[in-house]
Amino acid sequence: MTKFKTLLPTSTAGSLPKPSWLAEPEKLWSPWKLQDEALNEGKQDALRVALQEQVHANIDIVSDGEQTRQHFVTTFIEHLTGVDFEKRKTVKIRDRYDASVPTVVGAVSREKPVFVESAKFLRQQTDRPIKWALPGPMTMIDTLYDDHFKSREKLAWEFAKILNQEAKELEAAGVDIIQFDEPAFNVFFDEVNDWGIACLERAIEGLKCETAVHICYGYGIKANTDWKKTLGSEWRQYEQAFPKLQQSNLDIISLECHNSHVPMDLIELIRGKKVMVGAIDVASNLIETPEQVANTLRKALKFVDADKLYPSTNCGMAPLSREIARGKLKALSAGAAIVRNELKLTLA
Repeated sequence: MTKFKTLLPTSTAGSLPKPSWLAEPEKLWSPWKLQDEALNEGKQDALRVALQEQVHANIDIVSDGEQTRQHFVTTFIEHLTGVDFEKRKTVKIRDRYDASVPTVVGAVSREKPVFVESAKFLRQQTDRPIKWALPGPMTMIDTLYDDHFKSREKLAWEFAKILNQEAKELEAAGVDIIQFDEPAFNVFFDEVNDWGIACLERAIEGLKCETAVHICYGYGIKANTDWKKTLGSEWRQYEQAFPKLQQSNLDIISLECHNSHVPMDLIELIRGKKVMVGAIDVASNLIETPEQVANTLRKALKFVDADKLYPSTNCGMAPLSREIARGKLKALSAGAAIVRNELKLTLA
């Protein structure tokens, strides 16, 4: 298992904004502006830029900023057999908003690696620990229309096997943390506990690198912010999945904290796990002050040991401007540094 030298190692939850020459900025699902070999070079250049932004902001655990993919779920699915992207249906994603999605028309399989070459490229660019995000099985099935298995659970188990194949090759490519994005865990509570967590454990089977599950309240898009307004003064969704996740084989649980109505004491339910604490609000253009970040981390430290706390963003930042995302990265790093110094003084 990976040992990180830095106390409170910082990271992002996922995406960073793409450069305007690669895709339309501040927009999800934005189509590529380049094609063929120019697109491959453009993705690598954007990855370099995203990495440099993280290094410049003193982020400890770096990622590709998801520069090489159009969408955090569908880009993976595009590379699988058994899914027809021409045959589309409108479904309600996470019981929140309608989207036109591809259809599962037969057995699903992964004929070749999806992100492994990009992960190798990132590994060549940096000596820092790297994290790679994959969609979780439940979030994958929620982003499709199933016309073959006719069972969310059966399809999820098939995806778990495929994800495990990809994860093992990512680990061999030098990835230190593999993160599975499961925003669906905050919605389908019965399924999460009946088979969702077990399915995720199938996806991490045999891995020696660290594994994480990222559960948030979604990107800062209108459909998600409108939904949040209906959740009342306390958001207790994590309470449903945390007890079983605490018993799972996953190493790290990633959650949304800053500017949310999540009671911080829910972290007690995952005591013993490493916790990626979202200390940056991705649904706001206001750049946090380092002290605001530090304050979120201090609250979290009441419920998680310092050596298990990983400061992060609430979710991905693809819909934000590059300038704002840059400022938020720097605030995250500076806020973590404040608390890190306080802890060192306490331990001295």
